[in-house]
Amino acid sequence: MTVETICVHGKGNNNVLDNYGAVSVPIFQSATFAHPSLGTTTGFDYTRQSNPTRLALETHVAALEKAPIDGGAAAFSSGMAAISAVMDLFSAGDHILAVDDLYGGSIRLFDLVQKQRNISVDFFPSDAPNALIESLIRPSTRAIFIESPTNPLMNICDIRAIAKIKDEHKILLIVDNTFMTPFYQLPLELGADIVVHSGSKYLGGHNDTIAGFTIVKNKDLFEKIAFISKTTGAGLAPFDSWLILRGIKTLALRMERITQNALRVAHFLEKHPHVVKVLYPGLENHPGRAVSLSQARGFGGMISFETDTVERSIRVLESVKLIHFAESLGGVETLITYPFTQTHAAIPEEERMKRGITDKLLRLSCGIEAVEDIIEDLDRALRS
Repeated sequence: MTVETICVHGKGNNNVLDNYGAVSVPIFQSATFAHPSLGTTTGFDYTRQSNPTRLALETHVAALEKAPIDGGAAAFSSGMAAISAVMDLFSAGDHILAVDDLYGGSIRLFDLVQKQRNISVDFFPSDAPNALIESLIRPSTRAIFIESPTNPLMNICDIRAIAKIKDEHKILLIVDNTFMTPFYQLPLELGADIVVHSGSKYLGGHNDTIAGFTIVKNKDLFEKIAFISKTTGAGLAPFDSWLILRGIKTLALRMERITQNALRVAHFLEKHPHVVKVLYPGLENHPGRAVSLSQARGFGGMISFETDTVERSIRVLESVKLIHFAESLGGVETLITYPFTQTHAAIPEEERMKRGITDKLLRLSCGIEAVEDIIEDLDRALRS
């Protein structure tokens, strides 16, 4: 079955949740479920543990990410809740490697677990050679955590190459697949053990709910993640599960349009007199383009770019009309944000500048509007 069809139908077994032929999965807005008798269950007891609407969403996402039959997906109340559940797999004294260009919330979480739980984290560049990554592995190393493309600098990590390293050292590879989505990239098939998503972004696609996912490759990991979700109560609510299910039905259409728009916008920005740098893997001059083409079938809708002055970048944020100056990404509306003081404010300023997250950098999430209107709004704001 093609990914486009899976987006619409999932595994095709959602009707087992009702007896009335509902095409849309019902919202089982119930905290608890009655037992037929002592010692028996319908399969659902209490929504903190499991819920039919959430289960329908989890099987849908697992199908999209090509999770093996003994693996699965768990839906969480946010992307950070999903990543936090993964971090709960580790113990004091464990060591994790992570790519050095990550969403600021992930870096903030890693800083927190280092301080409070004695889990150490070392960072490596996205283009680090295998030898450098291997040199950072210790006897206590338990996992490697990456994004590809990275947020916000749009660097590409070679997932297959890093998967070979983790196999040799018998550790886990965790991939944040939020930017690419399973429509374009399948980290489990590339060798990853765990995939995480902020479902608030492209999977939901309408900027109307918060959600997260952890998708795992094998039964033992899946059972551990499910236990963490049940114990912490971080599972996604039934109505939010339904909203994400509804959003996923149009994922393929949205990603195709968003990517078409992003490529045209990136080419426009490349030629603009007030733009000095454009970061988008679909551009011919992007250093990670070849690797991206080898592991993904599209480039996505995220672009980062630098203007010629700090003042101009700030004026762009204040001058856009069609485009919303807002955090988040992946919705049908085009959004622009300022990583330096927003998404990555938790990183010390010196470190931000060193990594390339400068005070002139803007991050654009292309939507599905007419691309001519997006370009006109950007051009006017850049010349203001």
